[in-house]
Amino acid sequence: MQQRRPASGRPTGTDGSDFNYRMVVDSRYQKVAKGKSSLYALIFTQAVIQLVGVLHTFLLTSDEDGPDVIAISSVAIGSVSLVIGELGRFLFFHRSRVSLLKVYMVASSVGILLSIACVAKGSLTLAVLQNSSNWKTKKFELVEATRTVIAFLVQIFAISTTTSLIGNMSPPKRAS
Repeated sequence: MQQRRPASGRPTGTDGSDFNYRMVVDSRYQKVAKGKSSLYALIFTQAVIQLVGVLHTFLLTSDEDGPDVIAISSVAIGSVSLVIGELGRFLFFHRSRVSLLKVYMVASSVGILLSIACVAKGSLTLAVLQNSSNWKTKKFELVEATRTVIAFLVQIFAISTTTSLIGNMSPPKRAS
């Protein structure tokens, strides 16, 4: 058997002169990749915030009040929405990915709204914030209020990123 000899020098077409004939990745695919990585960071941040909510809801609530249905619903919906969002970001099938991302946006928004309702119905008022002697007794409620505000701000970025990602994932409109 004869062995091939390596070509001396650089093969033709690899010196950079063929750049006009190379394929270019469409910018929307680059935007999708960037959006997916941004969405991963936002979902991870939401998961950390959600973990604080779970700890507050199940470990730090008093037994005398009983379970708070709104807080448990908020934690449950928020946790499920994060799983759906991660599946929508990760799946390879186009149609299911877009629909899962839409469900993620709606479900996570509902979870945040329930968290806001839970904080709003709590006994944390402006008078408690102004009276520094009550801060020690209400510190967990302050943590929950702060968590909810941060979660709301992250949710705004997540909706913006997901909307952009869905727009870039959709096929371009054809001119008629």
